[in-house]
Amino acid sequence: MKTSSNTVFISGGSAGIGLAIAKKLSAAGNKVIINGRNEERLQNALKELDNVVAIQGDLSIEAERIRIAGELATGHPELNMIINNAGAAFLNDLSDSNNNAAEKAYQEMNTNYISVIHFTSLVLPQLLQQQEAAVVNISSIAAYRSNKYLPTYSASKAALHSYTQGLRDTFAENEKLNIYEVYPPLVNTEFSAEIGGANGIPASQVADDFLAALELNQFEVPVGDTKKIHAMLHPIFEQAPH
Repeated sequence: MKTSSNTVFISGGSAGIGLAIAKKLSAAGNKVIINGRNEERLQNALKELDNVVAIQGDLSIEAERIRIAGELATGHPELNMIINNAGAAFLNDLSDSNNNAAEKAYQEMNTNYISVIHFTSLVLPQLLQQQEAAVVNISSIAAYRSNKYLPTYSASKAALHSYTQGLRDTFAENEKLNIYEVYPPLVNTEFSAEIGGANGIPASQVADDFLAALELNQFEVPVGDTKKIHAMLHPIFEQAPH
């Protein structure tokens, strides 16, 4: 897929991985629309970017998803790429009866999975009108293996991974629509601070690997340590009936 002259919407684009990707895409000659819940953070992010505009809104809320999709249709009819990057993650101790594990899981599943499905369905008609288009889902190394610290977050990313595979199969015969999945490991961002993000890779590394994959039409995009797991498991998954 082309790496310039796209019009790209990035959810969670005011910080972290989303902001890093916005910087790379903007510098490569794309028009970028960043989204986030906090207007102040969006405006601060815009100061670091060129040829970028912002749409404030919380994509975890159904009415907001509908509104934002409408704004994209009317204000940016040339939109040809969405990057579903907004996420939620909580440390979730399943052994603690006072932890309210189900509420944390609900928020993660709603933001990381249900909201992505709904928002993507809302903008797909617009994407399918373009000569070349893409849906990019920011998944995680956690999609492959859960742990006791992030059991429900991992489950939400596993669900996103399965959905992405199904979406790719659905449009396999449509040469104009490409479905990408990016698998970062732990990344050093404010979002991941609670889960040890200080030990992670820089967000710019995720952005670099994504742009390289975009140019190569590489739809599976493992980053950092995920490359080792992906190299072992992806050939097995590809042999499974689908």
